Amino acid sequence: MEIRTREVSPGSWRDVERLFGPRGACGGCWCQWWRVERGGALWERTKGARAKAALKRQVARGEARGILAYAGGVPVGWCTFGPRPEFPRLERVKAYRRSDAAGAWSIPCFYIAPGWRGKGVARALLQAAVDACRAAGATLVEGYPVTRTRDGRPVQGAFAWTGPLRIFEQGGFATVQADPPTKPLVRKRLRPAGAPPRKR
Repeated sequence: MEIRTREVSPGSWRDVERLFGPRGACGGCWCQWWRVERGGALWERTKGARAKAALKRQVARGEARGILAYAGGVPVGWCTFGPRPEFPRLERVKAYRRSDAAGAWSIPCFYIAPGWRGKGVARALLQAAVDACRAAGATLVEGYPVTRTRDGRPVQGAFAWTGPLRIFEQGGFATVQADPPTKPLVRKRLRPAGAPPRKR
């Protein structure tokens, strides 16, 4: 079935809610993990009902940028994106800190409905998110994909919520640092929207 993508809007809330379900996509996250400054007690207070209310408010105000994927009119996937400062928790992860992060946009999170993983949904979401970043004026976009677990096993789809490395590589992203190797930071340079391609 063809996968279609659409940028989230204030009228999209019911589709987001339908996709995320009663568990809030993953353990009551409601796409707030990277939006809070730290974990621990703050995250315990945030996840669940408060996180859902926060995302609903952010979508209504146009503060949460995201892409929804649909199959036959049914929402089957989501990813979020935006200027890196919108995701302050990134600065808490040593592997993702960069002195040249100013101006970068981030694609930090994906959620694919069970039954739709491994069917190209994440790849379609990533491409749509890159296009949306470019349209918004971004010239540098980065991601934080999963590779394998510390003991070398593949990460299960339910826990690959930053996206698999292969879709970023296929989308033209390059690894700029990988310390530790299980947490690579990948980046892609974008031409401004409407700019002519560079001559070779």
